[in-house]
Amino acid sequence: MIKYTLLLFSVFVFNVSVGQISDFKSIDFTEADNVAKLYKGSDLNNLQLLAHRLTFKFTTEAEKFRAIYTWVCNNIKGDSYLHNKVSRKRSKLKNDSLRYVKWNTKYKKTIYKNLFEDKKTMCTGYAFLIKELCFFANIECKIVDGYGRSVSSNVDTLEKANHSWNAVKLNNKWYLCDATWSSGYMISETLFLNDYNDGYFLTEPTLFAKNHYPLQKEWLLNNTSTASGFTTAPLVYGDTFKNRIAPISPNKMNVTINKEECITFSFKNLESNSNDKVSLVKFIGNNEHAFKIYDLKTENSITSFKHQFNRKGFYDVHLKINNDIVATYTIEVTKS
Repeated sequence: MIKYTLLLFSVFVFNVSVGQISDFKSIDFTEADNVAKLYKGSDLNNLQLLAHRLTFKFTTEAEKFRAIYTWVCNNIKGDSYLHNKVSRKRSKLKNDSLRYVKWNTKYKKTIYKNLFEDKKTMCTGYAFLIKELCFFANIECKIVDGYGRSVSSNVDTLEKANHSWNAVKLNNKWYLCDATWSSGYMISETLFLNDYNDGYFLTEPTLFAKNHYPLQKEWLLNNTSTASGFTTAPLVYGDTFKNRIAPISPNKMNVTINKEECITFSFKNLESNSNDKVSLVKFIGNNEHAFKIYDLKTENSITSFKHQFNRKGFYDVHLKINNDIVATYTIEVTKS
C-alpha cells in the first residue's frame, strides 16, 4: 500500500483568476486522451510513475492535466456501498456534526484502501487521486468539499456536505472539474457504468455552480451563487453539462403563475450550436408530450422562447435540447 499524507485543511492567499474550457479551444486533446488509453489498467502502487507516464510527452499544463483527468475517469469505478454507508452515517449524525466529522475522518482510511486495492471509490477518492497525480506532475490542484445537488439531495435546502471535486490551476487560472460525475453512474446497487461526460472537465463556473456549492465560497470562482439560490434553482443533469447549457430563466425550480400568463424560458449556450432542437415537454406515465412554444430565438448565445399555460394545475416541465433533458421546473398555474 502506498503511503500518502492527507491535508485536511489549508489556509492560503487566494488570487482569483478564472478560466474555462474555451481557453483551450486551440488545443486538440486527442493525444492526451490516447495516452490515457495507452495506460488503461495501470495500478496505483506507484503514483509518481503513473503521473510521469501520463504527462511526460506534453509541454502544456492543460494536456498534462487532461491525460490525468481522463485516465482517472476511465479507470476508477464508483462504489455504491461506500457512498451509501457514508450517506446513512451522515443522516444518522445530522444533528451531531462533531461525531460525524470524527467518524468520517476515520472512515477515509477505508475509502483510500478500496481505491488503491480495487480501483473503486466515491467522490472523496476521485478528488484525492486527481490531486495526488497533479502533485507529481507539478500542477497545483485542490480538493473542494461542498454540496452536490441532484434529484435526491440538496433539492430544497442544504443538507450536510455530501460531495468533493477539484480546482486546478493551469496557466495561472483556476478551473473547476468533477471526476466523479465525469466517470459514469451506478445502474444498480452493485453495477457501475463507465460513461465519460466531458462536460464536467474545466467547466464554466456559472454552469458548475448549478449543482455544486462549495463550503469555502472562494471556490465559486467569482460566481455570485448563494446557498438559497442554489437550492431553489431548476434541477440540472449530466446532459446539461454534456450540452454545456446554463439555464437562466425561470431562475427558480418552483414557479407560480396565473392561468393564461405567458412565461419565458431561456438558457445560455456555452458552446453555440445553431442546429440544436429545443423543446419543452411533460410526461404522462412513460409518454412524452410537447408543449407549444413560440418566439424561439437566439441572440448573443442566449436562447429564449415562450409558452402560455391556459389551464390550472401543477406541471412538471422539462427543457430538452435535442434528445436530452437539461432542466426541470414545477409550474403551478392558478386561477387568474
